[in-house]
Amino acid sequence: MSSPRLSIVLPTWEGERDLSRLLPALAAQELGQGVGQGFEILAVDSGSKDRSRELLERAGARVGEVEQRSFRHGATRNQAAKGARGEILVFLSQDALPRDPGFLAALVAPFADPRVAGAYARILPHEEDDPLTARTVLSAPEASAEAETRELAQGTALGSLDDAARARLCGFNDVASAIRRSVFEAIPFPDVEFGEDVAWAARALEAGWKIRFEPRAVVLHSHRYSPARAYERYRVDAAFHREHFQRRLRPSLFSVARGVVHEVREDWRHVARHGGFAHLLRSPFLRAAQVLGQYAGSRG
Repeated sequence: MSSPRLSIVLPTWEGERDLSRLLPALAAQELGQGVGQGFEILAVDSGSKDRSRELLERAGARVGEVEQRSFRHGATRNQAAKGARGEILVFLSQDALPRDPGFLAALVAPFADPRVAGAYARILPHEEDDPLTARTVLSAPEASAEAETRELAQGTALGSLDDAARARLCGFNDVASAIRRSVFEAIPFPDVEFGEDVAWAARALEAGWKIRFEPRAVVLHSHRYSPARAYERYRVDAAFHREHFQRRLRPSLFSVARGVVHEVREDWRHVARHGGFAHLLRSPFLRAAQVLGQYAGSRG
C-alpha cells in the first residue's frame, strides 16, 4: 500500500460536535496532483465519553488514547505523530474548521521550498460568533491576509534580537499548521505547559529552517471566553512570553489601564461597523480580565 503524503494529527476530547463538522470538511478536500496520495488521520483521544471515537473510526482514523490528567499539548501531539507515514504532518485542533476544499492543498504548498520546515494557516471567526469573540480573533496576527516567510538572517542568533522581534519571528499556531516530518523527527514539540508551537518554531529557526504563514489556507476557529476563562488564558500566554522570550506583555499597572482602554475602544469600533451593541455590556469585564491576566502572567 502506498504511503499518504499527509498525516493529519488530531488531539481530541469530547469533540463530537466539532468532529461532526471537521471530518466531513477533511473528506471534501481537493488535494490536487501536488499533494499526491491523500492523507491519513492519527488521533489521540483523552477519554471522551461522547461519540468522538466512533466518528473518528468511521472516518478511518487510527485512534490512540491518553489519560485526561496526562494530556500535555506538546507531548500528546508528539505521541499522536508516532507512526505517521506522511511526508508532512498536519496538526489541527478538533474545533478548527477548514473554510473551503482547498485548505490542505494551500497549507502544504509552501513545502515546495525545501528549506520550509513549517507552515501555518490563517484563522478567522465563524459567521455566527458574537462581535467581541470575532474581534478577538480578527485582532490576532493569524488573521492577516498577508503571506510571510520568516527565517533568521545568516550569522544572527535568536537571542540577540529584542524581545518583541523574537516573539514576532517565532509566530506559529498549531490550531492549523503543517510540519515537514523529517524536521519534526529531529525537532519535536517541546514538552511545555503552553506555547509548544511557538517554542518549536524558535528551535526550527535556530536550526536554519524557514517558517511560512500561508493565508490562502483558512480555518474558522474561535473561543467565547467568560471573564474568568479569559483571565486564565491570557495569564498563561503572558507567562509563556516572560519565560521564553523575556517579554513582559503588561509590565505595570499603567500598562494595564492603557490596555483595558484600548481593548474596550476597539470593541466599540468593531461593533460600530458590524453591529451588536448589546454585547458591549460585556466588554469592560471581559477586557479587564484579559489584561489583568496578562499582568499576572508578566509578573510571574
